[in-house]
Amino acid sequence: MQPSFHGLRALVTGAGKGIGRDTVKALHARGAGVVAVSRTNADLVHLVDECPGVQPVCVDLGDWESTERALAGVGPVDLLVNNAAVALSQPFLEVTKEAFDRSFSVNLRPVFQLSQMAARSMIQRGVPGSIVNVSSMVAHVTFPNLSTYSSTKGAMTMLTKAMALELGPHKIRVNSVNPTVVLTAMGRRVIEDAELAQKLKARHPLRKFAEVEDVVNSILFLLSDLSASTSGSCILVDAGYLAS
Repeated sequence: MQPSFHGLRALVTGAGKGIGRDTVKALHARGAGVVAVSRTNADLVHLVDECPGVQPVCVDLGDWESTERALAGVGPVDLLVNNAAVALSQPFLEVTKEAFDRSFSVNLRPVFQLSQMAARSMIQRGVPGSIVNVSSMVAHVTFPNLSTYSSTKGAMTMLTKAMALELGPHKIRVNSVNPTVVLTAMGRRVIEDAELAQKLKARHPLRKFAEVEDVVNSILFLLSDLSASTSGSCILVDAGYLAS
């Protein structure tokens, strides 16, 4: 069963590439009005060409004040996908203040900011809503050189639960999807070492990494009424990695 989002408005961050881009396209195809947020204007131009009617917003979510200004006039949203992220790979002993600050200011802080904005609007209008945070399986398992990235995703796990608890009485559901390596441009950089990639894939019971479509389908499920009683949960899109 394919969910329909006719009459609903969705906001998707990190919409220029990968998971975010395909999520925008899927929501648009299923009838939603979509606000697409990216820091790269050229990506938004191409996306709007593909999906006429999508509302583009170009802003660096790592800048709180600019984000507040850029999104102040986008209007009410019913669905929010917090997808924007950076993965800065550094050995733990070499993590810099700049990398740490940038990771948390892009991967976690906008989840607070945008979720507050969206939830306040939902509550004021008296409508239910759904928020999906795009996390990672490294919220639960460690990988070399990803201590900062993993920390942001581990924090997102508890934030998702805290939001679900406090927003539930307002009929706002909050969940996350936690994929393994996804074959996006960012994901392919993680597995540039062919030997490492082969060893990592072998640790997945399904002997594969995730496709973008796998993650998008989970996001659509959590946004839709098909998951009407699901909140504070995560869907692992990890090819069985955490079962091994």
